[in-house]
Amino acid sequence: MIPIRDINPARSFPIVNVAIIVACSLVWLYEWSLSQKVIVTIQGHISALDIFIRQFGLVPAKVLDQPYTLLTHMFLHGGWFHIIGNMWFLWVFGDNVEDRLGKFRYLLFYLVAGLSAALTQTIISLLFGGGHVPMVGASGAVSGVLGAYMRLFPHARILALVPVFFFLTFMELPAVVFIGMWFFIQIINGLVSLPLVGIGGVAWWAHIGGFVAGYLLIDKFMGRRRYYY
Repeated sequence: MIPIRDINPARSFPIVNVAIIVACSLVWLYEWSLSQKVIVTIQGHISALDIFIRQFGLVPAKVLDQPYTLLTHMFLHGGWFHIIGNMWFLWVFGDNVEDRLGKFRYLLFYLVAGLSAALTQTIISLLFGGGHVPMVGASGAVSGVLGAYMRLFPHARILALVPVFFFLTFMELPAVVFIGMWFFIQIINGLVSLPLVGIGGVAWWAHIGGFVAGYLLIDKFMGRRRYYY
C-alpha cells in the first residue's frame, strides 16, 4: 500500500518535518558519493560506504561501545527506495503530528520513537543472532509518527494505492484502517523473519517497536493538548 496524501490539512508549516527530510536526504547523497570510492587496506579493498555504515550505523553488538549510533543510524539509509519510501511516509503523515505537538515536542517525539525502535531491534537481533548486522534508516522513527497519527487522527482520510488482486487502485481509507493494515503487515513479516535476522534485510521489529512507542507515548507528549479527530 502506498499513501498518496492525507485529506487532513495542517494549520502551520511543518518546518521540523521538512528539516528532517532535508537532513536525511543530504546524508543519503553523501552516502551515495561514498559508494563510488574504494579504500585499500591490509585486508584488501573496502568500500568507503561500508566503513561509514560501520561507524555510524547501529550495530547491536557494539551499541555500548558506540552509543551515538542510536541517534546517527536514523539519518542513514540503504538505498534509493529506502530513503524515498521513508521520506514519503514522513511527508504524508508527519506534518499533522508536528502541527499538534509543536516544533520542539515533535522533534523530541521523533527521536524518542526512533530510539525505542532501535532498542527493540537491538534486543531482537541479539536474541536471534543478528548482533553484528548494521541497522540504518529512519523507519523506526517514521513508524512512531504513524502510531501517533493513528492515535490522533483515526478518522482522517488517506488516499492510497492499494493492491486489489493483480492491480493497484486508488482508494480513500480511514487512517485507522490504512495504518492498521500497515502495522498488521509489519507484525506478520516480523514473526516470519525471526529465523533470518542474522542475514540482515528489513528491520521489521524496529517498525513494530517505533509504532508501539509512538502510539503509546503521544498522549505524554501532547500534555494538556489532548483532543482527537
